[in-house]
Parts: sequence; structure tokens; C-alpha cells
Amino acid sequence: MQHVFDGHNDVLYRLWNHAAKGTDPVREFIEGPEAVGYTGRGRGHIDRVRAKAGGLAGGLCAIYITSGHLDFDKPDAKGHYATPLATPLERQPSLDIALDMAAIALRIERAGGWKICRASADIAAAIKGGVFAAVLHMEGCEAIDADLSALETFHAAGLRSLGPVWSRNNIFGHGVPFAYPMSPDTGPGLTEAGRRLVGACNRMGILIDLAHITEKGFWDVAKLSDQPLVVSHSNVHALTPVARNLTDRQLDAVRESQGLVGLNFAVGMLRSDGREEADTPMSDLVRHIDHLVEMLGVEGVAIGSDFDGATVPDEIGDAAGLQTLVGALSAAGYSDEDLAKICRDNWFRVLACAWHEKPAQARA
Repeated sequence: MQHVFDGHNDVLYRLWNHAAKGTDPVREFIEGPEAVGYTGRGRGHIDRVRAKAGGLAGGLCAIYITSGHLDFDKPDAKGHYATPLATPLERQPSLDIALDMAAIALRIERAGGWKICRASADIAAAIKGGVFAAVLHMEGCEAIDADLSALETFHAAGLRSLGPVWSRNNIFGHGVPFAYPMSPDTGPGLTEAGRRLVGACNRMGILIDLAHITEKGFWDVAKLSDQPLVVSHSNVHALTPVARNLTDRQLDAVRESQGLVGLNFAVGMLRSDGREEADTPMSDLVRHIDHLVEMLGVEGVAIGSDFDGATVPDEIGDAAGLQTLVGALSAAGYSDEDLAKICRDNWFRVLACAWHEKPAQARA
């Protein structure tokens, strides 16, 4: 079994959403959703039991504020769609939700369900001890003020990664819409507040994630940041031309910075027709990995599943099915050394770089 460190999941959002309906998020993560009454699609993708079964050793767990009013556009006869950007969110309710999710993460840690990792040594120790290694990430910074005071507080709570925007605009920058086919060059980039945010992340050792940002925003960060360029959960625009995917020119920049791209399992970002169909074959994931390896080298490719935030292929299903992808990559000719890099070691390298440290030996 190849143990996996995953670059993006939304398990905290699922747990928060269920907790609002009266269930215990700590018990749901540790014992599984069935323990609190969720079956079928309501089970989501990640809990401690399924993570162990699939070799999921840890990952970046997103604090994500929902745009509940967002209505996704229905594809036309050709499969084309263009969902308008979600409406910007107000800061105070966003901050309240972000604090709720951070509190859930801390409660899970106190109960022994996972370890919130603030350094490479924490990841190494958690994996060695068989404990899920959770890194707190913020997906869209609506909870952060322009003066960045809240950033200090969240950093103290364990935040070590953030994406300035989700697929909506905020005070820091502009996001790309959910659309097919469409270029990622859909609007402006960083604001002045966004530039200050990048500088603060560089100083504090917080990874900057370029998923969801416009192409102009991508290039703004590339000019300002001293970190490797990281896109935690995205795929190849040349293969699936959704706005969320990366052009080859962007991939060139990721390679030159010694950064990485995490393969997103979202089926609409994998299929050549862009459709949301869960019967998407493993060959679609492999062809995106192949292209990423061709552009970035095997050292620049990782996994960013988007578990609990997307429709994933039926052949994977949830965290327990991760080895299906590992097997498909092995059958496609990837060596055990290649798979170790793709499954975990590349994430350890870029996190250590962003965190201003040398990576600890975190091999599973």
C-alpha cells in the first residue's frame, strides 16, 4: 500500500454542515458518519476509518465558507455551461463560520482523532504514530480582514496554508467561475490587500494555494511570492478546458518555481467532455497525471482529491478507494519511487519550503 498525503479536502465543511443539523462532528470523524445517522451520499468521503482503509495518512483540511445561494448552470446539448461567479460574502458571518470549523478541528485533535500539524516534524510524528496528519487550510479568505489581524489568530490556531480566493471575488482578489469550455483568464488578479496577504504569508510561513484564482492572479502571485507555486487541486486545461484547470504556460511557471499541482478527482475537471458523471474511468486520471509529469517532472505532481467537495469517480468512491488510483498509476508504468513522490513526498517538500524549514523524514 502507498500511503497518501492529500493536498485538499473539505471534510471540515461536511462535519460543520452536519453539526448544524445536530450531530457530533468529532464522533462522525472518528467513528464514521453511520455512527451519527448518515448513510448513502450523506456519508461523504473521509473519516478516520476510511482513511486508514485507503492509506490516507493525512492532508490539507479546508476551512471553506459556503456560497449556499450559488446555482450551477445546467450544461447545454454540447455539455457547455457557465455558472456566474458566486456573490461576495460578508466578513463577519464568514469569520463566525471559519471559527466554528477551526473549533471542530481542535476538538477532533483533543479527542485523538487527528493531529493538527504546524511543522514537518509534526507530520512525520503523526504518520509514524498512525494518526491522521491534518494541516489546516483556508479556501477563500473571506474570514480575514484587510489589516490581516485575523490571519495572526488563525496562524496561532494552526493555519499553515491558504488560498486567497474561492470561485468568487473578495477583498484580496478574483476567482474563476465554474465554466466549460473557458480560459482561466477571466478577470483581474490580486488587489492591493491581496498583495499584502501574499507578503504576510511569505513572512509567516503560510503556503499560498493558487487553486480557484484567475490567471492574472496566478501571475501576480508568481511575481510577488518567494514560495514554490502550488495549485492544490487542479488539472490540465489542454485536456479538459474548464476555467479551473491550468494552461501549459502556467504549468511551465510551476515547474520553474519547483512547485507542484495536486490532481483533482472532480470528474468535471477530468473528463474531456467536462461532464459531471461519476462513471469517469481511471484512464482519465492517468492521462492528466501523465501530462502533469511531462510538464512538471514527477517531482511536481501530487494528489489534491477534493474529497467531500466534489463528485469523484465511482471506481475510487471515497478515501477507502485511494489505492485504486495507485494501482492504475502502477499499471501505467509508474515505479514505487515515482508513486511515493506523487502520493506524499512532493507535498512534504513544498510544505517544508513554504514553512521555512527542511522537510523531516515523513515517509509512511
